[in-house]
Amino acid sequence: MTTPTSVPTPIPNDLVAAESCLRGRVILVTGATGSLGRAAALAFAAAGATVILHGRNQQKLDAIYDEIEANGGATPAILKLDYLKANEVDFKGIADTIHATFQRLDGIFHGAGHIAPLTPLISQDFASWQAHTTINLTAPVAITRACMPMLKRATAAVVVFLSETHTIVPTAYWGAFVVSKGGLQQVAQIWNDELERENSPRMKVLIPGPVVSQCRFITHPGELASSLPTTAALEQSFLLLMSADARLPTATVYGEM
Repeated sequence: MTTPTSVPTPIPNDLVAAESCLRGRVILVTGATGSLGRAAALAFAAAGATVILHGRNQQKLDAIYDEIEANGGATPAILKLDYLKANEVDFKGIADTIHATFQRLDGIFHGAGHIAPLTPLISQDFASWQAHTTINLTAPVAITRACMPMLKRATAAVVVFLSETHTIVPTAYWGAFVVSKGGLQQVAQIWNDELERENSPRMKVLIPGPVVSQCRFITHPGELASSLPTTAALEQSFLLLMSADARLPTATVYGEM
């Protein structure tokens, strides 16, 4: 029987983020065109942040941009980049563009992710492993590293990585996805240890649990969407983590089993 490798810390259900808790802050949301990235971007904008929207589909990025403006949020920015075609120069270019435009960065929400239909490890070829590790692990680390000088200058900066329940209890067929996402938990802990004497940033990992999302449709194709919470159920968790709310229990990995 598979046993948990670690246990995430639950976010209390009765905690509600302060109104406008991100006012004046600049937040980069990667994968902003995905289900969870989009929900986070809209929540951060509604809470007062200027949101930088990353993705690879210009039409979808434009739609979120327009939605934020229509809702009365601060004018967002768009950074288009395909992780699978990117190199270190491109990741540094993201940081340079943010600095040139805003001269600051207060947080990163890593919503970008890649998953394929679940298959046995023997069927997951080199290309599949490369896509999973590049998008889920290497690129988030590269962007965070490139943006680190700005994050260190910010007050109470936060970097949030999204992970998944099966990283805690690894099971058959989750292979490359779980290995690559699980690596983020080690990255966050190592970085927090290395930055222990710094005021910021703090690295946090969120395991959101089952919600209606593009990822869930791929891993559970026969599941009824009506049986799951929507991404709206995660908005408070996103805001509490990104605002470094002092009421949160001290932890690196948050979420539910």
